[in-house]
Amino acid sequence: MSGIWKSPKFGLLLAILMGAGMLFYMRHVLIPYQMADALLHQRPRGILSDLYPRWIGARELLLNHRNPYGPEVTREIQTGYYGRPIDPQRLNDPKDEQRFVYPVYVVFLLAPTVSVPFAEVRVSFTWILGIATASSVFWWLRAMRWRPPCSVSAIFVILTVCSFGGLQGIKLQQLSLLVAALIAGSAALLVSGQLFFAGVLLALASIKPQLIVLPAFWLLLWSVSSWRERRGFAWGFLLTSALLIGGGICLLPGWIGQFLAGLAAYNRYTGGRSLLDELTTPQMGPILTVLILLSAVVVCWRQRRMPAGSAEFNFCLALVLVVTVVAAPMIAPYNHLLLLPAVVLIVRSWNVFWRRGRMNQIFLSGAALIFFWSWLAALAITVASAFVPAASIQRAWAVPLWSSLGVPLVVLALLALSIVDLEKQKLASNNL
Repeated sequence: MSGIWKSPKFGLLLAILMGAGMLFYMRHVLIPYQMADALLHQRPRGILSDLYPRWIGARELLLNHRNPYGPEVTREIQTGYYGRPIDPQRLNDPKDEQRFVYPVYVVFLLAPTVSVPFAEVRVSFTWILGIATASSVFWWLRAMRWRPPCSVSAIFVILTVCSFGGLQGIKLQQLSLLVAALIAGSAALLVSGQLFFAGVLLALASIKPQLIVLPAFWLLLWSVSSWRERRGFAWGFLLTSALLIGGGICLLPGWIGQFLAGLAAYNRYTGGRSLLDELTTPQMGPILTVLILLSAVVVCWRQRRMPAGSAEFNFCLALVLVVTVVAAPMIAPYNHLLLLPAVVLIVRSWNVFWRRGRMNQIFLSGAALIFFWSWLAALAITVASAFVPAASIQRAWAVPLWSSLGVPLVVLALLALSIVDLEKQKLASNNL
């Protein structure tokens, strides 16, 4: 990491190589392996678009006045997505029922597309997600009030878009990437003093409510803590949320209960396990999750009066997003895009930590290895593919994913060190 600061051009070249390696790995190793595995087990692979169930639900509601949460629409989604409705009696059939498990007001976002063939929508949305993901890097840099050299910004863009989570989300047309970009835009508007519109963007991001609960909690607490100066954010968020929820009720009365029932079913057939559940046990995971949540609440409460763009505010915002990834009852690499503000803060402080002794350097080196493992492994597989048969290369399909579960915890640990360091600096300045 320190080499990037000394030679940004070398860092940019390395980022390009790692990004290209990840693209090769996904296109020529992971996807062929998944296709072969699905064929071997006679498992319908589907069209690989998370947008499709939402698009079908929006189309049926807006054009044909059918309930997108109903079993008939779910069956139609499965027929289009998997090629046939899934059969619980078939052991190899997918467990994901591909229900319309979103707040109904997501149809307002998709309304302009419902009369367009899905093939065209899919291509357009792929480009939108790629551009939004790249743009989110600049919005987070603006929110964190950091203007690094252009080469460093380019490194962030390449590694964000060409991360496994970024490419996976773009390939799947996953709305989480759009939500991550909306959160980044909201943060940038906050720092620019556009509080009302920042609240509007965060409310729009509630199409995936599980990803904005903690950021919304923190920012509403921050807004209430200095109501006269910050009420614009609360009004923007609450009014837009009310319009979305109320508009959804006008469109489909009783949608909230149906959405919650669908969400419960989704957690049942997908397992609803968090990262901590997976790394520990289903009994220990929730305990650790509660402890992390309580710690985050304490940190946010202590910093609730700090102005937008301050170091304390930025750390709290980054913290609640990292905790969201760690605590959410779903393990999805594309949600790692929410780690970006924490990564920006960590990179910005890297040299400070590096100069604090041998033990710090060992820890940081291990953390960097875990964080960059997926890119490095994908690049190694890309190089090896020139000398090793494709069938042998595909056996290594899981190697770049070995560190996937550890990345959010590494980012959380490094961010916690940054917060502790910030507290020490404040204590030292108060004692002067």
